[in-house]
Amino acid sequence: MQMSSSRISTLLDQAAVALSGVCLLHCLALPLMLAALPVFGGLRGEHFHLQLLVVVLPVSLIAFALGFRRHRDWRVISWGLLGIMLLTAGGTVVHNSYGIIADTLFTVAGALVLAGAHYFNGRLRCRRVQDPAAAAA
Repeated sequence: MQMSSSRISTLLDQAAVALSGVCLLHCLALPLMLAALPVFGGLRGEHFHLQLLVVVLPVSLIAFALGFRRHRDWRVISWGLLGIMLLTAGGTVVHNSYGIIADTLFTVAGALVLAGAHYFNGRLRCRRVQDPAAAAA
């Protein structure tokens, strides 16, 4: 059974929202994890950011591309790119240069913006598919 591009795009948007939630959860839980480092034997969060970015970036970019093909709304793409940039900056440059607090602020903001953009990407795509006037345009 072959899946339509609309269904694949919906699944990617849902996966991206879930990944943003994982990122948000990680960022908010990191201070507690750092306090418990002696118990966990040196668990480090910085590699998690890079590993999560390797998954988040392609899923998000593909979901936005598929959604944009249907809804053509540049605002969603702009917000999505802003979220991606905040996440990427927070997990890399900001983390290394400004510390954990700045890293957390950037990545939490990025995760929230990215999740919101994926939400609207899915909503606009679905509305475009269901609206006969929009489908004819």
